[in-house]
Amino acid sequence: MKLSIVIPVHNEEANIAGLIDKIQEYGLGVDFELVIVADHCTDETVKIIKEQSKEFGNLLLAENILPAGFANALRTGFLNSSGDLILPVMGDFCDDLETIKDMYAKIKEGYDVVCGSRYMPGGGRIGGSRLKSFLSSWAGKSLKWILSIPTHDIANSFKMYRKEVIRAVNIESSGFEISMELPLKAYYQGFKITEVPTVWHERTKGRSNFKILRLLPRYIRLYLWGIYKSILKKG
Repeated sequence: MKLSIVIPVHNEEANIAGLIDKIQEYGLGVDFELVIVADHCTDETVKIIKEQSKEFGNLLLAENILPAGFANALRTGFLNSSGDLILPVMGDFCDDLETIKDMYAKIKEGYDVVCGSRYMPGGGRIGGSRLKSFLSSWAGKSLKWILSIPTHDIANSFKMYRKEVIRAVNIESSGFEISMELPLKAYYQGFKITEVPTVWHERTKGRSNFKILRLLPRYIRLYLWGIYKSILKKG
């Protein structure tokens, strides 16, 4: 199975070259491609990616021509991916590459979605906003209890999907909440979901585009939608 690692980036000139090198040198033990989506960058990010693509034959640059935003950048990455599996990875070094092998092992066991979980035993968060940590932890753990969805961390973007999951889900998100929408809808469509522990690290370079207070209403809508679907299912 071929893995497509989709990396959406907006003005990540401080991080992207190092991240590409790190992934290429890591030795994931699986055939993979890097699909890097430039999301309306205004710095040197695109130039750096083009230079890196001369060295790495498995590196593809895709430009998001849809309105700017994380969800549309991921959509662009999905459309340009040729792998059987798709894994969004953030462009700021926050995701732990060590987790990828564990995710792949779970896919080989027959799972369709493997969530990188910061809130299960063995997982963790290093740095970052306490408010973001509280909200994502509370949402994940409460939905696991209410819906019986088999992950403690529904909101983390670091998840491995079989491509048929991406094709089956009608994506309606416009921002970071896509990371919650995809597994929720996959769950209600009957796909098999599991999780593995991962450790998330706060970025040390560049600026984050994640604004929790602006995005919170979108997460709340998805949260309530999940509960509503659970009630319908039980009824």
